[in-house]
Amino acid sequence: MTFYEIRAKSIINRVPSQSRMPFDWTINPYRGCTHACTYCLSGDTPILMANGRTRPLAELTVDDEIYGTVLAGKYRRFVVTRVLAHWSTVKPAHRVTLADGTTLVASGDHRFLTDRGWKHVIGSMTGHGQRPHLTTGNKLMGTGQFARQPLDSTGYRTGYLCGMARGDGRRALDAEGVDRAGRYLAELGIALDDDTLGGRARWPRRASGDWRKGFLAGMFDAKGSCSYGILRIGSTDAEMTGWIATSLGGLGFEFVVEDHHRPSGLTTVRLLGGLAERLRFFHTVDPAVTRKRAIDGTAVKSKARLGVVSVEPLGVELPLFDITTETGDFIANGVVSHNCFARNTHTYLDLDSGRDFDTRVVVKVNAGHLLRKELAAPRWQGNSIAMGTNVDCYQRAEGRYRLMRDIISALRDFANPFSILTKGTLITRDLDLLTQAATAAQVGISLSIGFVDEELWRSVEPGTPSPRRRLDAVRQFADAGFAVNVLMAPILPGLTDTDESIDATVRAIAAAGAAGVVPISLHLRRGAREWYKTWLRREHPELLPLYRELYGPRAYLASAYQREVSARVGLAARRHGLRGSSAREARQAPEPPARVADEQLTLL
Repeated sequence: MTFYEIRAKSIINRVPSQSRMPFDWTINPYRGCTHACTYCLSGDTPILMANGRTRPLAELTVDDEIYGTVLAGKYRRFVVTRVLAHWSTVKPAHRVTLADGTTLVASGDHRFLTDRGWKHVIGSMTGHGQRPHLTTGNKLMGTGQFARQPLDSTGYRTGYLCGMARGDGRRALDAEGVDRAGRYLAELGIALDDDTLGGRARWPRRASGDWRKGFLAGMFDAKGSCSYGILRIGSTDAEMTGWIATSLGGLGFEFVVEDHHRPSGLTTVRLLGGLAERLRFFHTVDPAVTRKRAIDGTAVKSKARLGVVSVEPLGVELPLFDITTETGDFIANGVVSHNCFARNTHTYLDLDSGRDFDTRVVVKVNAGHLLRKELAAPRWQGNSIAMGTNVDCYQRAEGRYRLMRDIISALRDFANPFSILTKGTLITRDLDLLTQAATAAQVGISLSIGFVDEELWRSVEPGTPSPRRRLDAVRQFADAGFAVNVLMAPILPGLTDTDESIDATVRAIAAAGAAGVVPISLHLRRGAREWYKTWLRREHPELLPLYRELYGPRAYLASAYQREVSARVGLAARRHGLRGSSAREARQAPEPPARVADEQLTLL
């Protein structure tokens, strides 16, 4: 394992509103673990920000607003999303080259959205490395590589001031353009007024490329518009219209001049080429007014030549960066990129800890100190906090860093309710602090135990504590007075969904003193699906037809199957007297004593 020790800027995270999770706040002292995937890009990759500009991936920070996408109807559309986490790692690098010249340097595990779905940079058609991956038959989704932003040169500034003055920008409603013009004039030692701005409106004898970019930016801020996917710059001055057209043509843009036949003589210059050219215009000339640069709700489709030309290893390991966003993706150099995230389900889905998933862990070494600061903030209202819901907080790294002791102590001292879900038996180390915390606030403890077959455990979950050790942990907490819930997860179709397996597992859970059991059948989201199918093909090929029938292209099993499994678990629970915690005066009862459901466990 490789550990990256960082000082985080925040520790209490809000769960995105679109999430299916039954809680609003989480703490993740670790980013990544033996269960988590890591997908990375080169740090200089330009990322599309919410203000319409770009910024290198390495320079993003938590809470930055950028563009991601959501599926709405038939189309995926651009939406503003927020950066939830940002970190770096070192991995073997590959270069992806597209037909329009776009190049992307990424790890082999990184995924991009293609016309045939999400695909990793590299993979294979058969064997252990089998997974969807880029080939020359794929086309990436997006607009193509971003243009370079203009230099802040004298020519650019002169052109901008000319555009604002000719476009009567002093009377524009948007303060951003006026502020930029005022700043440029102030740096020249000139006050901003109508006379001085007008004095900057002289046409150049010879327009440089920088002047043209500045002029178009100033004209767009003063007289331009972009609505319903149409970018226009209007003028009643024929000479000015000519300069707009000449400047656009000189920068390689296609356009049409539209005469509206009005008494005022208004004509507009309309940009052609769709979203790809609008973004190229914004990035090439960089208008100051961000309101006009918004692309929210625009469909992710273009005629850009984004076919994969080549995928080649660079033969070196490079520092690569990645982020987590609320939408699960972001726009990297004009293409839709999957972000790195520890899966937003419980850790029972992360069935392998040694092959597919990355072995680099980011450790928030200041978690305890930072938590005390955030709990003391006036804006914090004492909401319940769920831990272990994204990355297991009692993974192996916790044995070394001991972050959870400081976290639990802080929650105890502020009497803040919380819950913990884990597969890690290391939680028993903190039984003393958890007991103290339970006297001050509601504390929920849940362990994940899907089955008790030791041989199957060694095959499916080799990096986790054995079911026997997890049952011992349940027993210790039950003896200490906690009402411990057990997630019987994952229940594997064809392997652990038999009456015999269910009965043996529920009997062991009841004997350990659990307060309740909640069955959750295996669901296979992207990442977990590829690994599990490879494992199933190797270990139990006879079950492949069953899984194709049960899952098809879906991540979840049919509701009827889940209800049937839940009913059989409920019968087993009653048969073995799983009645809850009333007999042992539990410190709290997060669920009714014998609750069995086919839905996500409510952790508090």
